[in-house]
Amino acid sequence: MAYLRALREQRRGIAVLLGWSVLEGVPALLSGRLVGLAVDRGFAAGRPWVGVGWLLAFACVAVLGGFGLRQVFMRLGAVVEPLRDALVREVVRGVLRGGSHTRQPDASAVARITRHVEVVRDATAGVLVQARALLVTTTAALVGLATTVSSLAWLVVLPVVAALALFGLLLPSLARGQRRLVLADEEAAAAAGSVLLGMRDVVAVGGTAHAQDDVVARVDRQASAAVRVAWATALRGVVITLGGFAPLALLLVAAPAMVRSGELSAGEVLGAVVYLSTSVQPALRRLADTTSTVVLRLVVALRRLAEAAPPVDRPAGDAVPAGHEVELRGVTFGWGAGAEPVVRSLDLVLPEGSHLAVVGPSGIGKSTLAGLVTGLVAPQEGEVLFGGVPVRSVAPALRHRRIALVPQETYLFTGTVRENLALLAPDASDARLLSAAEAVGASAVLARLGGLAGTIGHAGGGLSAGEAQLLAAARVHASDADVVILDEATSSLDPAAEVVVEQAFAARGGTLVVIAHRLSSALRADRVLVMDGGAPLLGRHEELMGSSAAYRDLMAAWQPAPIVH
Repeated sequence: MAYLRALREQRRGIAVLLGWSVLEGVPALLSGRLVGLAVDRGFAAGRPWVGVGWLLAFACVAVLGGFGLRQVFMRLGAVVEPLRDALVREVVRGVLRGGSHTRQPDASAVARITRHVEVVRDATAGVLVQARALLVTTTAALVGLATTVSSLAWLVVLPVVAALALFGLLLPSLARGQRRLVLADEEAAAAAGSVLLGMRDVVAVGGTAHAQDDVVARVDRQASAAVRVAWATALRGVVITLGGFAPLALLLVAAPAMVRSGELSAGEVLGAVVYLSTSVQPALRRLADTTSTVVLRLVVALRRLAEAAPPVDRPAGDAVPAGHEVELRGVTFGWGAGAEPVVRSLDLVLPEGSHLAVVGPSGIGKSTLAGLVTGLVAPQEGEVLFGGVPVRSVAPALRHRRIALVPQETYLFTGTVRENLALLAPDASDARLLSAAEAVGASAVLARLGGLAGTIGHAGGGLSAGEAQLLAAARVHASDADVVILDEATSSLDPAAEVVVEQAFAARGGTLVVIAHRLSSALRADRVLVMDGGAPLLGRHEELMGSSAAYRDLMAAWQPAPIVH
């Protein structure tokens, strides 16, 4: 787990925190003893300056402990911030790993980063501050109390043990409530994000009332979960308060008689009060806070992060493909152990130089197929071969050079046009880059930007979505890739521009897979793969029109502009 790895990497920093904690615990060890000596040997003995001297010693010890605490907080960030960064990377990797089967930004991922990762960061800091202080301070205070008034130790133990037992009984309900709240937060964020992103479609189909009801219901569940957590937290506070105040109350009841009998001095009683009120009682409160809020939130958040962003299986190997034929043998894949497979028992051979179009409804698994062919995801059953070897056994650098994916979501970075176009072919000449841009119809875009020396702003700022897609297509066209997959990579282009891009890649050589945004792509392909939730069908357009009702229905529902062959 990334959390444990990050903690192991901060072993030295954690050891430094513990070292300063020992210095911080000195006041807890000596506080009651010094106050008792100030009374018994100073003020009660008629020597006020001696009493003042002991109190000054107490003040010096307190300053020393404060210095230790300051050092703890100064060094805390060096431990928790690298931990936060590591978790954010894991969440992003998990989202990217699952990104090939979704077409919208993952709003729940935003909740995971802004809520769960921050909870883990803050909770870890809380554990390092509070649990560490609890251990050091409580141990020091109990040692000091035992040496000062050993005959009253039982007054502390019994109520504290009772409070801890009751608190332990509350922990399961606190954990369940905290988890319900976390899930409700994510559901509310996902529902609201989906409605906002699809607002135009919601209004177009008259679904405003339904969408509103759905979001309101999720928010109500979120509020209800928060209220239940608040009630459980309040009950926990009552239990811990009783455990913290009961020893002090019992001490005040028993102490007068013991002072009169000479078993205790007034200074020892006052020292015991100091230990209880300034160390033991606050330690119990910190225990409650650390366990019921900090530790529980930490455990729940880590569990949720593990569920939502599982570790990414990073393929590695040194196999060398012989050619670039792609073959899928009995491939099955689903997003989760209990999920319905989106690709089931698929057999497919893509000979070198073939041109395949993949069609089907949204969410049916077309983009998942792209992830399988590129080796970004591993099949649950079957195997994907590239050049006769498992695609995920090919060295990543070689695989990324030989197989190129052009996604719908274009990535452009701040820099020159040349730097963006040469991303996959850093040694390409200017002529090669310009030729690729001309082939896909991006020459006008380059001219507007000032040629290869022109600059592109952050995330392609100043470019339309279609212009960005043309530059992304030119970048892959200029690469050495033997297999190119266009995953709705022309969705923002008009039909005529889409034809230019597809024909450019078809004429470029190599294998072309087009995950169709428009069904006209199927008319230009050598073969068509139809995915409709059942067994995938493969054939030429004319064959599928006669043999596949699903394909005929797709074509009938499509209202294209005039088709360009």
